[in-house]
Amino acid sequence: MQSRREWLQSSIGLGGLLLTAPQWLSAKEIKAFHPRPLVDEIRLSSNENPYGPSQKVRERVQRSFSEACRYPYAYSDALAEKLAVVHGVTPESIIVTGGSTEGLKITGLTFANSGGEIIAAAPTFLAMMDYAKQWGATINWVPVGQDMGYDLEEIEKRISSKTKLIFLCNPNNPTGTLVPAKKLIDFCEVAAKKTLVFSDEAYYDYIEEPNYPSLIDAVKRGENVIVSKTFSKVYGMAGMRVGYLIAPPALAAEIRKNVVAMSNVLAVEAAKEALEDHEFYHFSLDKNKEAKSQIYQLLDHLGLYYVPTHTNFVFFRSGRDIRELGPAMLQKGVRIGRPFPPFYDWCRVSTGTLEEVEVFQKGMLEIYNG
Repeated sequence: MQSRREWLQSSIGLGGLLLTAPQWLSAKEIKAFHPRPLVDEIRLSSNENPYGPSQKVRERVQRSFSEACRYPYAYSDALAEKLAVVHGVTPESIIVTGGSTEGLKITGLTFANSGGEIIAAAPTFLAMMDYAKQWGATINWVPVGQDMGYDLEEIEKRISSKTKLIFLCNPNNPTGTLVPAKKLIDFCEVAAKKTLVFSDEAYYDYIEEPNYPSLIDAVKRGENVIVSKTFSKVYGMAGMRVGYLIAPPALAAEIRKNVVAMSNVLAVEAAKEALEDHEFYHFSLDKNKEAKSQIYQLLDHLGLYYVPTHTNFVFFRSGRDIRELGPAMLQKGVRIGRPFPPFYDWCRVSTGTLEEVEVFQKGMLEIYNG
């Protein structure tokens, strides 16, 4: 592995790219926030937080091992009560799941398992739709607009008597776009009177727009809305599989019948601690901003268009077929995001540690300036 000086010299030689000097972690920060180690194959492909679980969360897990002989029901109920306080809803509105993916899947199963229709953007996160199709649902795909954002007007036009659910991933994966706040509220007020609106808010914590609304507010008003959340992203717990749904109690009761995986005692206890670890939460967001800035600088230097992101990944027009760029970057030691048809000349790359982003930058410079 090259030293910082060697890397800067080689990058200048490859294209004259000068970067804002990143803030390297102190020994104290490394101990508290556990950045993942630099490895030969860096995975910037799955939008995982490169930090965590935090030291406080790890210590909570260790203290909880004596409870690992127990079934998780009471522990999950206690987490639901804690989450209810955080979000200002009743515990009956919270469903703790084995990652938010389980929440998405069981919602699709609950409401579209008998030939019903789901309206969704293309591209978007596919877990709900792929699973629902196995149970007889059909998907009405609405392409994103030129700005890679949701075409809410077209989605509203397509609502019919067959529509069981509208799936919104906001901010959207893989595009990183955010529905303008007023448009989101106006759309929800109309659409939720006609069908169920599901809002996947896995990346909500990364939104930098002040006072941006969550559709949890619509749940509190009793509207026909379900929101999913996760501990996988900003809390750095993707491997522990803890997510949750927030829904009006009547809808939550229907979904709860289909919960299969749940989570486990250690993960649930970790989630409780993560909610209290505000230092790690803000550290995680700050480091994401730094890594995002480094990626932006590279793309600006290379003249590659990108969508300003509200997430922990960047979606950019690669100008090269992703089916060729992916293997080429893998040879440089970095795994980037998979293809998102029909956007084969676009690439999604996750924010990693600053050291990982440097390797990504170096590989991109070598490929594009080679």
